[in-house]
Amino acid sequence: MTVPPVLEGAALVERARKAGLTEDELRRIERMLGRTPNTLEIGLFGAMWSEHCSYKSSRHLLKRLPTSGPRVVVGPGENAGIVDIGDGLGVAFKMESHNHPSYLEPYQGAATGVGGILRDVFTMGARPIALMDALRFGRPEHPKTRKLLNGVVAGIAGYGNAIGVPVVGGDVAFDATYDGNILVNVLALGIVETDRIFLGRAEGVGNPILYVGARTGRDGIRGATMASASFGEGSEELRPTVQVGDPFYEKLLLEACLELFKKDAIVGIQDMGAAGLISSSSEMASRSGAGVRLHIDQVPRREEGMTPEECMLSESQERMLLVAARGREREVVELFEKWDLAAAVIGEVTNTGRLDVYEGDTLVATLPARALTDDAPKYDRPQRKPSDLESRWIDIDAPALSDPGQAILAMLARPTIASKRWVYRQFDHMVRVGTVVLPGRGDAAVVRILGTPKAVGIAVGSSARFCALDPKLGSRLTMMACARNLACVGAEPLAVTDCLNFGDPSIPEVSWQLAESIDGIADACRALGIPVVSGNVSLYNDTEGASIQPTPMIGMVGLLDDAERTCDVAFKRAGDRILLLGRLTGELGGSELLASQGRLEGRPPMLDGALELSVQRAVRDMIRAGRLASAHDCSEGGLAVALAESCLAGNVGATVAIESRLAPSALLFSEEPSRVIVSCAPGQLDAVRAIAASHQAPVVDLGAVGGIALEIAGVARLDPDAMREAYEHALPRIAGDE
Repeated sequence: MTVPPVLEGAALVERARKAGLTEDELRRIERMLGRTPNTLEIGLFGAMWSEHCSYKSSRHLLKRLPTSGPRVVVGPGENAGIVDIGDGLGVAFKMESHNHPSYLEPYQGAATGVGGILRDVFTMGARPIALMDALRFGRPEHPKTRKLLNGVVAGIAGYGNAIGVPVVGGDVAFDATYDGNILVNVLALGIVETDRIFLGRAEGVGNPILYVGARTGRDGIRGATMASASFGEGSEELRPTVQVGDPFYEKLLLEACLELFKKDAIVGIQDMGAAGLISSSSEMASRSGAGVRLHIDQVPRREEGMTPEECMLSESQERMLLVAARGREREVVELFEKWDLAAAVIGEVTNTGRLDVYEGDTLVATLPARALTDDAPKYDRPQRKPSDLESRWIDIDAPALSDPGQAILAMLARPTIASKRWVYRQFDHMVRVGTVVLPGRGDAAVVRILGTPKAVGIAVGSSARFCALDPKLGSRLTMMACARNLACVGAEPLAVTDCLNFGDPSIPEVSWQLAESIDGIADACRALGIPVVSGNVSLYNDTEGASIQPTPMIGMVGLLDDAERTCDVAFKRAGDRILLLGRLTGELGGSELLASQGRLEGRPPMLDGALELSVQRAVRDMIRAGRLASAHDCSEGGLAVALAESCLAGNVGATVAIESRLAPSALLFSEEPSRVIVSCAPGQLDAVRAIAASHQAPVVDLGAVGGIALEIAGVARLDPDAMREAYEHALPRIAGDE
């Protein structure tokens, strides 16, 4: 056993470069240490100072987000955020990305994304009860899209179904901007007793540090560094950096941890996720101001001859690092061995504030823990508004429609709008029997909190085209769309997790987009009175210099006091009245209609904050009072698509008449916010109108449910078979199932 070598000159700089460090960062490390780091230490710094782990280009911007509130139990900085829902219970949730790994190896990339986010939730002491996925793929005709779509969906299904956590909904869209850089964002949510929450902290000098879970291999080494760089020529060679998951080990680990949490044997626990053992150990130490001593030769391994660097940086899945109370380590080891998992004492907590790594009796790395975490560089990147942006802000003339009926059918067949049944039919969304609103039936998922009358609503989404045209307004619109989706199932928004997907932050235009988007999210949070409690930033989503559209993915969680008082999108009974809450202005900027013509232009529709909140409150109160048969947000594809979806979901027709001076294309396909289509029994009409009036929410009477066709008076009559053919078959065709 020997200490890793210390390099000099060009060899040192090259070693740092391969670890993902710039020469300036190398010199900064030398100044912090007062010496030249050895090759192992350079590797550790490279992983921890990667964008993926350090947030060095976004941390200062994230401070603009509101993160506190009366319900916040645990905010950003831990494995997941937690909000109080009463009765001694909390909701733990977080969303993260696995974009680069999923592009390289779609099945394992998506599968390990699911595994990682589940560990973030159950590390807090919560039992996971729901998963949501938010996926972005390139053009349907792109040569890689079919393989990527099939692989990603199979990976999510393979992991989620096997571990027994339902995938209860999600969001899928297609656009050329993601041809070379797909997005795989996954949200996990669990329920925790608020007096049994566990944090990722290394406390108590002399307390033992234990490794538990699957054994360490060479998969995923330098995965965090790979996720912090742009794709270019030769990206396929990065496949070995993608982790390999095993959901059956994860299930064992989940149950073992939940059993352990019933005891008083542990002080802190952390998932070994991105950057593996180095991130979990250094983050636990720095959060507590403590130090840790690791004995790397004690790490359980599944491969021979692994070096200290490989052991420290491996991102093998299904592993945890925990600090046990001194004297309880044998009990912890025996518990995990009972579940057929590896368990070993690999170190102890110290009071030095340092991370010391030993191989046998040889000290192979010694670093200040904070140097790896809190003291990582922070970059205030130059920002510049894109020079061509204002040229896109043109007034949009409503396109003429030669055949409005065919135009509606074409919109229903757009892959971003079309039914996602092909996706969710592969997921077990009923395991644990808590799913109240099934995928495809509601604007948000609703999951019962077993043992209580309550339920949680979960909505995910991102309006990337709006954000490309105006990232601040687009992010506000995304936030309000999620809140509106929750309102449509009767849920009151509680808090947000976000996954900020952007391109290369060293490009001033991308840095500007990121800053503007964060400001938009912050503005919407303040308007809604909710905080951001967890999240993820995914940068360098670009290939050969082409960045994705700014895609701030929002996951919003709401609360229903009565799980039985909810709503779905389906029209129910002939004779029910159909109403529109909101206004019709006909704005088309950034719409799917223009995208179908290859156009990304116009200003996103303006947001009237007072109107938006009025509509949300009115819908929520109508549902809670039991007045509505259905509620459906008007979003992608506009009013025509929302009406068609409600007909298809209920297997019934409708006859509507809309008095408007708008051109048919603007009337049918505008994606302006603050609009919800509701239906109610005729006897409930006066009560519905009274609730709307109490919130000053405009109401437009559209017509009635009935018949088999969707008839829009004076515009189009759509046969149900034609609608279903357009709507149901688009994704299977892309996937090659038809």
